[in-house]
Amino acid sequence: MPSKVLSLLSRISRRKVDIVAPAFCRYFQTSGFQMTKVGDRIPSVDLFEDLPTNKVNLGELTKGKKVIVFAVPGAFTPGCSKTHLPGYVAKAAELKQQGISDIICVSVNDPFVMAAWAKDQGTVGKIRLLADPSAALAKALDLTVDIAPLGGIRSKRYSMVVEDGKITSLQVEPDGTGLSCSLADKIKL
Repeated sequence: MPSKVLSLLSRISRRKVDIVAPAFCRYFQTSGFQMTKVGDRIPSVDLFEDLPTNKVNLGELTKGKKVIVFAVPGAFTPGCSKTHLPGYVAKAAELKQQGISDIICVSVNDPFVMAAWAKDQGTVGKIRLLADPSAALAKALDLTVDIAPLGGIRSKRYSMVVEDGKITSLQVEPDGTGLSCSLADKIKL
């Protein structure tokens, strides 16, 4: 970080440095953002289940549990509806027998669309579908992709295992949208 920025930061109270420094660091990085990696904590982001009033905080949800979180670019899209989500639905019982408490599917959609998709795909009791309407989780994880035909900023396709709030396994599709490493049969428990 340039010395002028460090000097400026040192003049700011310690509490404000904790808040301001990450923004400055990201702003001045020449290599872009740092994608989430194994060992990181899952962001404490509010997602929505069924209705805009049903908030689910992902950080709270993963405390003391072993959870699979996977993301898709959009509900009702061909790859997501024909392959990605159905694979997790089919393997849900097997994964839960292996110690998984919850299986969470996240997409940058509104809660009503996710609820309709859950009903259409028969996920009740198997997979929880959570809406990330403003892409808050995708942005916090630095796993966004701009897909204009789907409305712009969406989540990359990925899967992860989170144990007590810490990411222990992470598979991100190399192109952000493909179906090679984030499928249910590829999850690394």
